[in-house]
Amino acid sequence: MEELPVLAGVGGDPEAFGGRRPDWLKVRLPAGPTYSRLKELMREERLHTVCEEAHCPNIGECWTAGTATFMILGDTCTRACAFCAVKTGRPTWLDEDEPRRVAESIAKMGLVHAVITSVDRDDLPDGGARMFAETIRQTRRLCPQTSIEVLIPDFQGDWEALATVMSAQPEILNHNVETVGRLYRRVRPKAKLDQSLELLRRARELDPGTQTKTGFMVGLGETWDELIELMGQIRDADVEILTIGQYLRPSIKHHDLVRYYHPDEFAALKVEAIELGFRWVESGPLVRSSYHAERQVDRDKLVGLRSAG
Repeated sequence: MEELPVLAGVGGDPEAFGGRRPDWLKVRLPAGPTYSRLKELMREERLHTVCEEAHCPNIGECWTAGTATFMILGDTCTRACAFCAVKTGRPTWLDEDEPRRVAESIAKMGLVHAVITSVDRDDLPDGGARMFAETIRQTRRLCPQTSIEVLIPDFQGDWEALATVMSAQPEILNHNVETVGRLYRRVRPKAKLDQSLELLRRARELDPGTQTKTGFMVGLGETWDELIELMGQIRDADVEILTIGQYLRPSIKHHDLVRYYHPDEFAALKVEAIELGFRWVESGPLVRSSYHAERQVDRDKLVGLRSAG
């Protein structure tokens, strides 16, 4: 298998950094009046954000800018992926009023672009698809000028559940593949790469006006040629938007951090992705799925396709 390219200032084995993160992974602690206001709003409305639950390193930047990713269907995931900081277990409830509260919070925040995601709810017959669709509809009613992105689970390959979400016509349908196929058994033991790619492909077929998006992490033990192969598979599924970020181990219970990638390597991956035909690529050490999400909506294309429909 092809080795990683040799680049100036290259990253490497975490042990080489003496147990500390490289300089390019250091961020400021979140603070400021806008950040505090959003945190207070989330608590008042009893809402969850993936920004907090997944320990996102960009929470300070995004919340200070007045954007956030809402996490519906509770804070307990039915899966136990080896990379994820969200708590796992058996959810015991479903909040039917949550779509309304999310929509009202988006209105209060005055968001131009809202991102809605969820934990995996394999305990529900439709995996939570109905709640995604209702949250989109409630948001449309209160915030007709707000574009909506949903970051959905795989619904265990239930394509009727996917059709339920797509019927609400989100501007962006996001589903992350997370890693290369070889690592799925260890990193995403309850998921399948082929199934995730099929979901993205079907989403485009169900509504060509919805832009599709996915992302993956690096540093889990993949090789460079595996990353190039994965990007090719994603493009074959007609995905337009790609995010690439550094895996950061949440705890010693999670999958090993095998390698830090240098910003130059992320830049090289972006070049490869652009050459493959992706319309928008976010590639960097601190990039996460919703990073700069508001910039990724192709509004001219969206207006044309929706008008034609």
